[in-house]
Amino acid sequence: MRFSYAESMTDPTYYLPLAQAVEAAGYASFIIPDSICYPEVSDSTYPYTPDGKREFLEDKPFLEPFSLIPAMGAVTETLRFTTFVVKLPIRHPVLVAKQAGTVAVMTNNRFGFGVGTSPWPEDYDICDVPWERRGKRMDEMIDIIRGLTSEGFFEYDGEIFQLQSVKMSPTPTEPIPILIGGHGDLALKRAAERGDGWMHAGGDPDELVRCMDKLNEYRRALGREHDPFEIHVISFDAWSVDGVHRLEDLGVTDAIVGFRDAYQMPQDTQPLQDKIDAINQFADEVVSKV
Repeated sequence: MRFSYAESMTDPTYYLPLAQAVEAAGYASFIIPDSICYPEVSDSTYPYTPDGKREFLEDKPFLEPFSLIPAMGAVTETLRFTTFVVKLPIRHPVLVAKQAGTVAVMTNNRFGFGVGTSPWPEDYDICDVPWERRGKRMDEMIDIIRGLTSEGFFEYDGEIFQLQSVKMSPTPTEPIPILIGGHGDLALKRAAERGDGWMHAGGDPDELVRCMDKLNEYRRALGREHDPFEIHVISFDAWSVDGVHRLEDLGVTDAIVGFRDAYQMPQDTQPLQDKIDAINQFADEVVSKV
């Protein structure tokens, strides 16, 4: 089992020392969130809180992932960085391919590209991207990003995107793992068809089992059940050695842990040293024993 540390909406000056502490403690990856902006007026429902409210996000600091990760990579040597998740369909695939490829090159292939759709129509509006057909848009973007971050010329003729034959340089020396987030059937099918892995956003343990069963069903139907595949989950089972073994039995490869509830209205005032102490305590109690 590999362990990933999740921290977000915190003091931007904390990220570099936290990355160094996470690496020293033996974690495999640092989880990086994505958020573009916060709308003043919205009637959208936020899917990750019990009441659907998202006011807690106002004025919370989110750094842009493709800018943050190279800075963290410069002060670490082995730690990986995994986005969870970049809101892919609101962006342009050629620019994303250049950004993702650059991050992979600058970190020496220590980049896992977690992607998903955005649940907020406002994200699409402000980026001048249609809300409709966002799933198809995302599928084509994944194809384009894979093509442009590989060596040689690449062209594409899709329903939404058409690219003349072009190539980018430099490209990573290893393929960028593309990890698909989402619990719905369409997201699970997309992960099975196009992904190198799947990212689970937490919740009821039975929901994890349901998602895993459906994901495995799709992978078997596609003949991909034996292909390398990463499964990143948020689960209370990750907090004990026995629980980690249960997750491994399910097929989980990466456990995501964090040590505070980021879904709170107040700003994060936890001191940096307290965060580092929590990182080290969990490493001593769990990471070092599995």
